[in-house]
Amino acid sequence: MMTAASSSGTAPFGLSVLDNALTGIGTSASEAYREVIALAQLADRRGFQRYWMSEHHAMPGASTSSPQMMLARLTGETQRIRLGAGGIMLPNHSPLLIAEQFGMLSALAPGRIDLGVGRAPGTDQATAAALRRRHDHDDRFPEQIGELVGFLEDDFPEGHPYRAVHAVPGPWQAEQNRVPHTEGLPELWTLGSSTYSAHLAARLGRPYAFALQFGRADVTSALRIYRDAFRPSPALAKPRVMVSVSVAAHDDPEEARRQTSSTAMAMLRMFQRKPYALLSPEEVAAYPATLDERRVLDMYMANTLHGTGSEVGVALERLHEQTSADEIMLVTGGHSREIQTSSVELVADHFGLPVGA
Repeated sequence: MMTAASSSGTAPFGLSVLDNALTGIGTSASEAYREVIALAQLADRRGFQRYWMSEHHAMPGASTSSPQMMLARLTGETQRIRLGAGGIMLPNHSPLLIAEQFGMLSALAPGRIDLGVGRAPGTDQATAAALRRRHDHDDRFPEQIGELVGFLEDDFPEGHPYRAVHAVPGPWQAEQNRVPHTEGLPELWTLGSSTYSAHLAARLGRPYAFALQFGRADVTSALRIYRDAFRPSPALAKPRVMVSVSVAAHDDPEEARRQTSSTAMAMLRMFQRKPYALLSPEEVAAYPATLDERRVLDMYMANTLHGTGSEVGVALERLHEQTSADEIMLVTGGHSREIQTSSVELVADHFGLPVGA
């Protein structure tokens, strides 16, 4: 496990990045994708452990409808960093299709691919229906993960209806072609922000990533459940925890606060069933928020660790003290892509990560 050197010594947690290809008002998807590549390369140079992207649909402020497609590009744009989805909303997809896609990614970047899976739709109900998502799929989520593992490992038991169905590329193809399966399997993570996901990750014996960026979730209870109920599996001998949290770091703390306000407004718009759009800080400041709207905005502002690099770094250290997470993932946000670059750079500086080439 990579550790990060902090101003007070060595912090026993890894550092990673989650990028949703945010597209603020005035930014095109093409521009955002170019910035995604640049940020992934920066995180790679600075020694971050992972670079993940998550699945969203029908959101003008997030251009990651298919993170696996962007990850395919990033396999050729990075050298060392692990690349992954955080996550794939599994009920939107066929487990076989996801196993095939991440088998391809593993062949492109052996030993560097992660697959985080969640059960939320990543969109509104109408769009979920357009994705052909059935309402009963949430109840089948554990079964879907079981199918996904079966396809990834080519290990369905005798009598299973998919025993003769094989994901390619994967172990079965290597066996048929009489070559070693050198690509390895993607590292499978269970994602969530509730006690449901904690119980499931523990039962499956998989690493657990808790999304603290979604409001005031009870991370303490969820992690206690996961660690107490954890069952060792062939994939993982002991509990392994990652916590993701929204950050905005800038040399000017007021600019960090302004950029955070754009993300908070986007979340408020989602609550109001409006499109998730990243308004400029100026538009947010001019918005005549009601008292109730101000409460929501203030909650999300407080939920984002924003300020100077040192201030954000100290807040991350406190989060680690609270959670004992093995790894903390920075969810970069804001109207400007520049704030995401400064967040990664300044946090890396605070923890003494290598400057890179």
